[in-house]
Amino acid sequence: MDAEQDRLRNPFNMDEACTNCDALPETRTQVVHGYGDVGAEFLFVGDSPSRAADRTGVPFTGDGVGERLQGILGELGFSRSPPDATEPDLQNVFLTYLARCRHPDRPATEAEVTNCDPFLTAEIRMINPHIIVPVGERALRTLAVEYTTRPPESFDIEAAHATTIRGRGFELVPMRSLESQTDADTDAFVEHVVENVFGRDYRQTKGRRSR
Repeated sequence: MDAEQDRLRNPFNMDEACTNCDALPETRTQVVHGYGDVGAEFLFVGDSPSRAADRTGVPFTGDGVGERLQGILGELGFSRSPPDATEPDLQNVFLTYLARCRHPDRPATEAEVTNCDPFLTAEIRMINPHIIVPVGERALRTLAVEYTTRPPESFDIEAAHATTIRGRGFELVPMRSLESQTDADTDAFVEHVVENVFGRDYRQTKGRRSR
């Protein structure tokens, strides 16, 4: 699987006509694969596309909650676009989801997340980021299974928000769901990354398998 970094949208050429989930091809507008810099050190992982992302085809864009995340990326120096951009100009960050298609009436099922796992696993392996940001409780607990030594039920997104969790080869910096974030939550996340991630050599964690 080769990346095409002449484009930010689906740079790994993943299947845009996927039919792995029977219920979703008829309900989605499009498959929303990852978007961003294939050489990124930071990877943000959400649950599944919002109505707006289903329309734009780009994770975390097209509505107010997307603008909150895009604003965070701008503050951290990852975005050179305004928060309302539907195809943001990103550097050193990649955006993706656990599940790639939207059902208008319900969240993605566990089976649908499982069906999409090969896409996410391939993105993580190809990008090999230093920092993974799970956005929301489900993303945190799902990623905890593979990338930490703790049981997923031990994680609480409210307690873990804007902290650093040492994983197996990565560090996780969880974020509360964008829908539930307050301005104070957003400020705390930005402050944590600037002071406690940028403020040290986070790259030394690459490949480490410590508890």
